[in-house]
Amino acid sequence: VQLQASGGGLVQAGDSLRLSCATSGLTFSRYSTAWFRQAPGKQRELVATIYAAGSTNYADSVKGRFTISRDNAKNTVYLQMNSLKPEDTAVYYCAANSLGAGKYAHWGQGTQVTVSS
Repeated sequence: VQLQASGGGLVQAGDSLRLSCATSGLTFSRYSTAWFRQAPGKQRELVATIYAAGSTNYADSVKGRFTISRDNAKNTVYLQMNSLKPEDTAVYYCAANSLGAGKYAHWGQGTQVTVSS
C-alpha cells in the first residue's frame, strides 16, 4: 500500500492550496481517509476525515475553510484549503483505513504547507 501526498507549498495568508493524496495497493473506495497535520513542536492534529460513504468531519479550526473530497475512480483524496492562515503552517499527511481512535493503517509521506503573513 502506498500513499503519495502532493500539492504543498509556500503561500501568503488568504491564499488557497489543494493537496492531493494518490493511493495504490488498497481498495480505496472501502476505506475512510483523512488528512492530519503537524506543526513544529506541536502534536499531530486530525484536520479532516472522509468516510467510505462520503460523509465528512473537520477540526473546528478549519471548518468553513477546508474541504475534503475523494475520487474513487482515481483512488485519490483531496484537501482544498482556502483562506489560509499562518497557523495552518504544518506538514500535512494523508492516511487511509481507520483503525479507530485516530489511528490509521496507512500513511503518506507528508507535504509541507507554509503560510506567510
